[in-house]
Amino acid sequence: MGTLVKAAQAFLFSLVLILSPSSSFGQSDDLAMKSQRAKEFMADGKFAAAVPIYRELNRAVPNNPGLLLNLGMALHMAGDERDSIPQLEAAVKLDPKLAPAWLFLGAARLQLGKAPAAVEALQMALDLQPDHRGALELLASALLSLDRPTEAANQYHKLAELDPGSSAAWYGLGRSYESLSVRAFDELQQTAPESAYWLALVGDARLREQQFSSAFYLYRRALEKAPAMRGVHRAVAEIYRQTEHPDWANMEEEKEVSLPQPDCRTPTFECRFREGQFPQLLAATKGANTPESHYWRSRAYNELALEAFTRLGQLPPSLEQHELRANIYNGKKKYADAVEEWREALKLSPTDNQIQKQLAISLKFSQDYGAALPILQRLLEGQPASAELSFLVGETLVDLQRVEEAIPVLKRALAGDPKLLAAHKALARAYLAAGKAAQAIPHLQAALATDDDGSLHYQLASAYQASGQPSLSKQALLKYQKIQGSAVAAREAAKREVEITAP
Repeated sequence: MGTLVKAAQAFLFSLVLILSPSSSFGQSDDLAMKSQRAKEFMADGKFAAAVPIYRELNRAVPNNPGLLLNLGMALHMAGDERDSIPQLEAAVKLDPKLAPAWLFLGAARLQLGKAPAAVEALQMALDLQPDHRGALELLASALLSLDRPTEAANQYHKLAELDPGSSAAWYGLGRSYESLSVRAFDELQQTAPESAYWLALVGDARLREQQFSSAFYLYRRALEKAPAMRGVHRAVAEIYRQTEHPDWANMEEEKEVSLPQPDCRTPTFECRFREGQFPQLLAATKGANTPESHYWRSRAYNELALEAFTRLGQLPPSLEQHELRANIYNGKKKYADAVEEWREALKLSPTDNQIQKQLAISLKFSQDYGAALPILQRLLEGQPASAELSFLVGETLVDLQRVEEAIPVLKRALAGDPKLLAAHKALARAYLAAGKAAQAIPHLQAALATDDDGSLHYQLASAYQASGQPSLSKQALLKYQKIQGSAVAAREAAKREVEITAP
């Protein structure tokens, strides 16, 4: 988010400094000098130093929209989002056509996680300045955070047309298309789960993640259901090459070549895809609700996402490039590499709360809890009402075996979001580690729906035993053993199924 805000700041800075005219101060040389001093602080990046001067100027000249804007902007750029918002709201109330105030109001709301309110402010800014790049970028980001990827893609596309060198535009466009691809896949899963189309798409995802055995199994099942499905043999050939079976790969390629080619005299979804006509394909599938349309729509959006990310990779180094690589590393569970990418991103945007949070999460995944904790604590100080941040801080304290400190933080997380099952699990761990088994029980019970390996049932059995409830402990232990047995059997069966075998 920091990069988005900086883009807006850089674009508006020279304009905003003009908005507190010396004429507002009448004959007061003292106020005029203070105004000039505040402008100098802002120009030097000393935003916090400008804040008290702008406060004094606002007391001396009340209800001046330009002065309120400058105070709100100084607070926002100094990181005080909460205090900046009422100043900016007052400015737009006095002057609804003050586009910079709408822009910074949207940015401040977005920083505080108030995306719907941010969208309203940013749309007002764009009504006044339709081609404003900073507003487009911020609005697109807000829409994407609200799971409105089609609208977000439209805004990012406008930004890319205005500024083809914008890393944020191409990265955001790629993320929007990824989200739309996933949405199409979800629609396919709802209408035709376990179909050849569904199996092929899941196989594609596993292949991208280099989960070769799993991808091989899925592709084989797809071919069992649809032997003439084009592209699947080629994907299997790629798996054979990656696993050092070149002869088998050649055999699969021959099978692919032998398949009948589509008749493209009449454009079909597949023909448009093969010819790279992705926008036309999406237009053709609009309104369709068939397994075939969902399949090709998902693939088309995925290709558009790859095109956008490719454009991003061709630009000079940027925060967005580091973020993309960090997410790729996280997907491959290379958390130490992800940490380095997030740190590089922070060098370019040191105050970006979202990047700081992602760095802390990657640090947690890499088990560097000591480094993650202070980052999360600073973020929580800025957003004390965030249930997610309270959970992350509390869980990290549990990981560091500081359970007495963790308990009140995790209780606060659940007060903010009682359905946060991960927080129930973490609080149960904390209570058990603190020797408070009875207090752990309701939180273990709340989280049982997530127990895919039996570990929560085992902890529950231990908690029941420690709190003097042996019969309930026995029931929980039997359930644990049943889950464990099923999990072992499933793993063994999966291991046999996903073995990569000859064609």
